[in-house]
Amino acid sequence: MRSAAQLALVTLTLAAGVGEATSAGLQDFAAVERGRYLAAAADCGSCHTVPGSDHPMSGGRPIETPFGVLVAPNITPDRDTGIGAWSDGEFDAAVRKGIRRDSSRLYPAMPFPYFARMTQEDVKDIRAYLSTVEPVHNPVTVNKLPFPLNQRMAMTVWDRLYFTPGEFMGQPDKSKQWNRGAYLVEGPGHCGACHTPKTVLGGDKSDKKLQGYTLQGWVAPDITSVQGPLADWSADDLAQYLKTGHNRFAAAAGLMGEVVELSTSKLSDDDTKAMAAYLKDVSGPKPAADSSADAHVMAAGGAIYQDLCSACHKSDGSGVPSLIPNLAKAATVNTGDPTTVLRVILQGAQSVATDKEPTGPAMPAFGWQLNDAQVAAVATYVRNHWGKAPPVSEDAARKERMALDARTN
Repeated sequence: MRSAAQLALVTLTLAAGVGEATSAGLQDFAAVERGRYLAAAADCGSCHTVPGSDHPMSGGRPIETPFGVLVAPNITPDRDTGIGAWSDGEFDAAVRKGIRRDSSRLYPAMPFPYFARMTQEDVKDIRAYLSTVEPVHNPVTVNKLPFPLNQRMAMTVWDRLYFTPGEFMGQPDKSKQWNRGAYLVEGPGHCGACHTPKTVLGGDKSDKKLQGYTLQGWVAPDITSVQGPLADWSADDLAQYLKTGHNRFAAAAGLMGEVVELSTSKLSDDDTKAMAAYLKDVSGPKPAADSSADAHVMAAGGAIYQDLCSACHKSDGSGVPSLIPNLAKAATVNTGDPTTVLRVILQGAQSVATDKEPTGPAMPAFGWQLNDAQVAAVATYVRNHWGKAPPVSEDAARKERMALDARTN
């Protein structure tokens, strides 16, 4: 079915009856469609749409940060509570420069340090698409940070430390595919916003680009490919994961499940392959092996694994390709931070379902059945039997259970 924007543009084209108007209508339609694609690449819907809402881009979704909660604003074309009254220049300043309409600074929960890599034309096209979204009157109180963090003037200092404006510049010694992938990863895709470690002020540690970070109760793992947890993933494995949320090793859930559902699954095959080609060329440090797990803990964890986990993940941990993760190759299993492993054991997880992979298997929760020591034991076993990740303490399991309870209540 045609969208309202498409019908309006077709009507304009038919009614014009002259070549100039027809050309203008087609150009407008092309800009809207480019903007629709770029908005998906930038994953605008993840933040600006409340899950389950019938009003896309109307804002109101809480964004958990290490410093407190921000709320995503309304970016529908409503003139009072959205961006309908904004000029293209004001929209560009917000997206690429982090400057609000009142000239104050945006917080980097809006990933303008990455969106700065986009061209002015790209951002103008996104605005053209957003102008076709249903306008929704939804006033949003964006800043819910505690004092003094709620004072935006501090962002001037932050910008000087961590924000480098400037559009993406391709590398002439790299292929066209590599440069396209670099643009998507470093620009609209803003992968480093989650996957790059942060300083105490929340800025990227540029010397550890894409080497993993923990946020909102999930681990965004190291996605460097030369020596990191994804070293055994091929470019095709990466592209398949981005496009479908599943591959022979892993299944996307949690925050990454949203990214796949709302963003990367909407991209063309050429673009997901380009992102994979770029990521496979990003090097990182080789993870340090840790074989300090206690033999008794490993034995207890192994027994729990065989009892509760092996029916799906198999005794050898290999799982089922494109359905159930291979525990030896899943990046979140072989990372230093056990948060995701603990969360999935305690709470369960629903993997993403996409057009290409419509079956999204779920893992049941075991927090009701296992105490903290048992959760820590099976997590340690999974992370050490097929890899050499650090052991997990009972205290870590207890803290993760408390954190989950706090989010639920």
